[in-house]
Amino acid sequence: MQTTDPGSQFGFLMVPKFSLGALSSAIEPLRLANYVSGRTLYEWRTVSMDGTAVASSAGLSVAADLAMGDAAARLSTVFLCGGIETHLFEDSRLAIWLRQIERRGTNIGALCTGSHVLARLGLLDGYRCTIHWENLPGFVEDFPEIDVSEDIFVIDRNRYTCAGGMAASDMMLSFISRDHGYELAAAVSEGLVCERIRGEDDHQRMALRLRLAVSQPRLLSSINLMSEHIEAPLSQAELAREVGLSTRQIERLFLKYLNCTPSRYYLDMRLNRARALLQQTCMSVTNVALATGFVSASHFSKSYRQHFGHAPRETKRLTSGSTPYRSIDVALPGPAPL
Repeated sequence: MQTTDPGSQFGFLMVPKFSLGALSSAIEPLRLANYVSGRTLYEWRTVSMDGTAVASSAGLSVAADLAMGDAAARLSTVFLCGGIETHLFEDSRLAIWLRQIERRGTNIGALCTGSHVLARLGLLDGYRCTIHWENLPGFVEDFPEIDVSEDIFVIDRNRYTCAGGMAASDMMLSFISRDHGYELAAAVSEGLVCERIRGEDDHQRMALRLRLAVSQPRLLSSINLMSEHIEAPLSQAELAREVGLSTRQIERLFLKYLNCTPSRYYLDMRLNRARALLQQTCMSVTNVALATGFVSASHFSKSYRQHFGHAPRETKRLTSGSTPYRSIDVALPGPAPL
């Protein structure tokens, strides 16, 4: 299959435990664009480090059309497909190859947590980007200088990043609309049974009132304030004052709608953030404790153990004990002839 437009050739570089959902969500709109239009508007190739199949986080393996070294001259855009534990992925061959294709003028993008690898290699310096919301706190801690957004996808010049999941479809629909018009993008969206095309500035997570099935405005304001003050938590009196209630009134709201006290809800929120940081960053337990508003590592460890049933160091050990995905330095083969 050959497209008439050399700028519409996509490569999807799969790393171990990549998100199968994000990959299929990215490819399916391209397939439908070809089908609906009756023309070959796009072509795509799956790529792996050595040309062999790669296991996804779902346990299903996907065959690679090309080995990494054979793909450079054939693709206009390459997406690094991330997923579970992608922040641990390190391979010198990948770093060399991505820098090579960048110098050739290839557009570079990331699906889901692939943004973490691009950031570590300096390929997002000076660019806006996004990453899956669950990985956002860890990403911010590791790369405070990078402008990261909570939007579902970000297109910044020749860098394309998306949060993964269905956001990959939204990003591809934006390409289809840009390249071939909104009417085709709408037809593809209907083929995907999507009731609307989400834009670049849509947020990843459901609105808080939908997520909690609660519409009480002052309760929602309280929870938003909590999420904005994780490192320096507000006291219950400060929280009540900010939303215009007494401490007793705010406690009644939480008990009525969420069946817990404000302090319990706040603590759970901070501990969940702490677990994400332990899993997704190289921060020490002490630094994670400080980043989530605990005055001492001992108080943090006690609270963490009570909540999760094990010490924070155990979370860190289990995460760092996962497959490290490290490899030796090797020379890359040159690109295969077209």
